[in-house]
Amino acid sequence: MDNNKVYVFRLKPGEDLRKSIEAIVKEKNITAGWINTCVGSLTDYTIRFANQQQGTRGSDHFEIVSLTGTVSVNGSHLHISISDSTGKTIGGHLLEGCKIYTTAEIVIGTTSAYEFTRKKDGTTEWEELQVNEK
Repeated sequence: MDNNKVYVFRLKPGEDLRKSIEAIVKEKNITAGWINTCVGSLTDYTIRFANQQQGTRGSDHFEIVSLTGTVSVNGSHLHISISDSTGKTIGGHLLEGCKIYTTAEIVIGTTSAYEFTRKKDGTTEWEELQVNEK
């Protein structure tokens, strides 16, 4: 039987976005989840852009305009888009180092029908999502 759950939480100024999400995933033992929505703001970001090995950092005031991805105690894959005070928007892989400015309001959906894992499967150099039915 599929048991869907929703977790809603708010992060406060100075908290690390990725670390905080991973802590909730671990605390709630989420094995198959996804980001439903996230709104908020950052003072610092660390994002890995497409086809880059290292993250890029910046500091200012940014709006979180999108956060999406899969989450699991077995590994998560998250992408973020942020905009500055002129509306310029950048995005990429969410890394540790994204510090909350005023708030981040996050909703995570989960299911017990699947388990998400990550492993290298030969299609790319990365550990990719593996979906296992329970």
